[in-house]
Amino acid sequence: MKHIVLAGGGTAGHVNPLLSVAVAIKREDPTAAISVVGTDVGLEKDLVPQAGFELDTIAKVPFPRRPNMQALRFPGRWRQEQKKVRSILEHRHADVVVGFGGYVSAPVYTVAHSMGVPIIIHEQNARAGMANKLGVRWASFVGTAYDQTGLKPHDGTQIRRVGLPLRPVIADLCRKLDNDRQSTRRLAAQQLGVDPSRPLVVVTGGSLGAVSLNEAVSGAARELLGVAQVIHLTGRGKSAEVRNRVVQAAGRQVLTDLDPTHAGHGDYHVAEYLERIDLAFAAADLVVCRSGAGTTNELAAIGMPAVYVPLPIGNGEQRFNAQPVVEAGGGLMVADADCSPEWVREHIPALVADRERLQTMGRKAYDYGIRDAAQTMAGIVLDIAGSHQ
Repeated sequence: MKHIVLAGGGTAGHVNPLLSVAVAIKREDPTAAISVVGTDVGLEKDLVPQAGFELDTIAKVPFPRRPNMQALRFPGRWRQEQKKVRSILEHRHADVVVGFGGYVSAPVYTVAHSMGVPIIIHEQNARAGMANKLGVRWASFVGTAYDQTGLKPHDGTQIRRVGLPLRPVIADLCRKLDNDRQSTRRLAAQQLGVDPSRPLVVVTGGSLGAVSLNEAVSGAARELLGVAQVIHLTGRGKSAEVRNRVVQAAGRQVLTDLDPTHAGHGDYHVAEYLERIDLAFAAADLVVCRSGAGTTNELAAIGMPAVYVPLPIGNGEQRFNAQPVVEAGGGLMVADADCSPEWVREHIPALVADRERLQTMGRKAYDYGIRDAAQTMAGIVLDIAGSHQ
């Protein structure tokens, strides 16, 4: 039996690819023993057990970035969590450790290295985080979602772009679209209560929403409604403001909730959140969104043209996430500061009306996208685990 320990957590960006690879490993080798090292405060606390995998928890120990009390306490806390990790890896009889970045991965990498346990890394962002920059020193293999991540391998480390391990619902959508794109689109539109014979623009800023996207798109509602239907996912607590702006911009009441029984009652559909985002992606002709690594890779895998508006914080990683697919011709990118109702009026209605251009963008996005990353990572993990037994 192969014993595989996966490490990562905190955000969906770490947990979703981890679980996708775990499921792929189990599908490839049902006898493999799989466990996860995470925290008891991140999304993994609920998602890992729900997926049927055992979770061992350690405390979150962020790297100190400035001299303060946290920095003084860091060495002691770091050693404490390393002891926990060693106990976990010994108890799990780990043949290989697979890290997905985040605070949890760093102590797991260091302990696995000291124990002689092979390390595999997946980096989902265009610019690697601190934990994976540490782990790459000892990794046997690094799979990335992007070609240029800033990771510097040691001698013997193989780094390869394998893509982002897709969430099962998105992987399933890719298979359906590959089999019959038109029927899949039509069924999804019917389930959402929109007209499958007319263009559809989907707007989403993620679960928290994006005020700049909300204001820019809703402020251009009149022009958008001249060429398309709109599904606008506003983020929690932001729907009322968007509804008001659409009414003011369009000059008429055109809003409905996402409900199949309301089909035909309006063309601008507003909801704070959509559990089945795969339906929106399946039915859309164009998506307007932020450019998190998950979003950009999922849309490229689907073959969906998109207008990316990177979140203007941090080191600009969201811009780097969108840049490769945009350079490949699979989307457009506009800076958050430039994304205004005027920009939307000038660019998006003309793009939606140009069916040939949209189709070309979709093909180029699809060509850039990768759909089998989870299976690729699973095969590599099992090979390395087998060689360590």
